[in-house]
Amino acid sequence: ASTTGGTTVPQSTTPNVHVVQVAATPTSTRNMLTTSVTVCVPGTATCATIGNVQVDTGSQGLRLLASALPAGLNLPAVTAGSGADIAGECAGFGTGYTWGAVRRADVRLAGEVAPALAIQVIADPAVPTTPSACQSRGLAMMTLTTLRANGILGVGPFNADCGASCVNQASGAWYYTCPSGNCTASAQPLAQQVRNPVAAFATDNNGVVLDLPAVADSGASSVTGSLIFGIGSQPNNTLGGAKVLRANTATGFVSTTTSDGSVYAQSYLDSGSNGLFFANPTLTRCGVWYCPSSPQSLSATIKGVDGATAPAALSIASALSLFSSGNWAFANLAGYNSRAFGWGLPFFFGKRVFTAIEAQATPAGAGPYFAF
Repeated sequence: ASTTGGTTVPQSTTPNVHVVQVAATPTSTRNMLTTSVTVCVPGTATCATIGNVQVDTGSQGLRLLASALPAGLNLPAVTAGSGADIAGECAGFGTGYTWGAVRRADVRLAGEVAPALAIQVIADPAVPTTPSACQSRGLAMMTLTTLRANGILGVGPFNADCGASCVNQASGAWYYTCPSGNCTASAQPLAQQVRNPVAAFATDNNGVVLDLPAVADSGASSVTGSLIFGIGSQPNNTLGGAKVLRANTATGFVSTTTSDGSVYAQSYLDSGSNGLFFANPTLTRCGVWYCPSSPQSLSATIKGVDGATAPAALSIASALSLFSSGNWAFANLAGYNSRAFGWGLPFFFGKRVFTAIEAQATPAGAGPYFAF
């Protein structure tokens, strides 16, 4: 990652507001923020709009299930390394992995276009065998049932999913060369890696603003909000008085200190997590979720790598009570994580949360950073 980038942001007049929502899903997953994404064969009007795609500020790149794409949408393959064979990719997440082929598509969101973008097509039949190193990452999220969506729209704080570490050598079981479907680990140039679509826009390409309304303690049956592209590039994406918290340039982490004195050096703001996740021995658990006998209010401080801090309050209700309510959006759903503090989707309700992309100029300097 690079820390270059100034404060002068080119101004844009392109429509930059994309509708997002939380509602009932085919897999009955609570707090799943989704949207629709249009993908086209590059340079053509042969397109398809795919719904039920999760919006994730904790990852980079567009990933779509092969089963969600129409049969006539023949997206060209991206080659692995400097060779001529199709590239396979294994992308790791907190709950498992996705495996598939890398292909190119024009990606359209609101009035923005990421042309000929490298995306991952999950469970692409061109790469039918998942490498063993990929399988070791946990749950295979290769179907609607296991992925819980038709895809993931990763609009996090980095330009590409692996980045510089994959350019000159195979790294972390990310990219593979797959002649005749037989895959071995490979280096992958940046231009051929699965990339954050926002970074590939002509304008409004330095980050995103996720603007969601507040949710009552009892939850909501549905919530509609906005994914706004750009930071300081149009009147609707100015930072205003938002507090800027700079993130680690390699990991994207900030840190969190809770009111009981616990310090989480690995802390992240992630709309792709459906709860607040942290360790608290005093809260009753029901499986992975917290289920206190009465609602609990806690406080915390989030700190950037430059020492800037911002307070953050969190409320926790019984997950069993919330799930039995029949609602789908909750600002007080929390669960256990022994290693890190995850500010998942509940944190985003009632706020404008900015995610700035690495090395891109913004009014507050280059990303990566979060602001709210």
